[in-house]
Amino acid sequence: MLYWLLYPLHDVWIGFNVFRYITFRVGMAIITAFFASLLLGPSIIDWLAGLKIRQTIREEGPAHHQVKSGTPTMGGVLIVSATVVSTLLWTDLANRYVWTVLAVTLAYAAIGFADDWIKVVKHRNLGLRAWQKLVLQAMFGLAAGLAVRQVALPAAHAGALAFPFFKDLLVPLGWLYLPFVMIVLMGASNAVNLTDGLDGLAIGAMAIASATYTILLYASGHARIADYLHIVSVPGSGEVAVFTGAVVGAAMGFLWFNCHPARVFMGDVGSLGLGGAIGVVAVVAKQELLLVIVGGLFVVEALSVMIQVGSYKLRRKRVFRMAPLHHHFELKGWSETQVVVRFWIIAILFGLAGLATLKLR
Repeated sequence: MLYWLLYPLHDVWIGFNVFRYITFRVGMAIITAFFASLLLGPSIIDWLAGLKIRQTIREEGPAHHQVKSGTPTMGGVLIVSATVVSTLLWTDLANRYVWTVLAVTLAYAAIGFADDWIKVVKHRNLGLRAWQKLVLQAMFGLAAGLAVRQVALPAAHAGALAFPFFKDLLVPLGWLYLPFVMIVLMGASNAVNLTDGLDGLAIGAMAIASATYTILLYASGHARIADYLHIVSVPGSGEVAVFTGAVVGAAMGFLWFNCHPARVFMGDVGSLGLGGAIGVVAVVAKQELLLVIVGGLFVVEALSVMIQVGSYKLRRKRVFRMAPLHHHFELKGWSETQVVVRFWIIAILFGLAGLATLKLR
């Protein structure tokens, strides 16, 4: 919005010329989303508490987590709101990728909102049925794949898959592209959801992954940089870096209240919304497979659950003391803060590894 309003005034005063630069608007989106979260946080936390929208801790979780019962949840409303407002303020609203990413984020956040609402209002601890969530995630994932394919230019890139470590390798997927995007978004949203179990863990890791994709989106949207790095050039994708910058700012602002001991939890509205967001920006940047590396912490957390469940069903034995993995280390004696900070360090290493692949081609 501000891009449309202020950049045309650069003929009047050259200072308005800064609005043409994506890097400037990314920085402003980060700052805007951060302070929006910081300023609105106390009011939203009080509002959630007043509505008695509070977290219920599952009995099968670590026993010491029971003290967190009653903490306001659905704080993801704050994250999503700050992200959307900041994006609308600083991005070029004519960019169709931006609207696609916003729509997907809001759609997955809506699934999480419904899930949280059922838990709180209907007092059903599991929220939506698993099949209901999966069906909705699949529907929105297919819609996202169709939308990105329609927006993508040049058309040759639409429906093609790029591979890390290989120069200029694009493999056309044909009709398989839509279910592939669906799997990416479903996997990302559920992996973030599983990671959200300790104060600040998921939101900190999300800020790191989003910052990494901000760089990747800027590179893919800049023809000369993309050509130099031998990655797919996606005209218009650089504008989505403003969105991921807003996610980074909103995440840092939310972390102010979510750090241990947390005053608010993001709930499924936050974890599913942010997971859907990171999934769709990976698709837009044509770096879908790289998400396995950049979001490696989320992948490891999800795999720990799959391994635990599979092992118990097949062998009646558990691999970990408890899954997801962060609970395993808690039960080994790590404090909650130690687990979170150490996992953040791992998330940073995954992000750096993802960026390093740009030169390993």
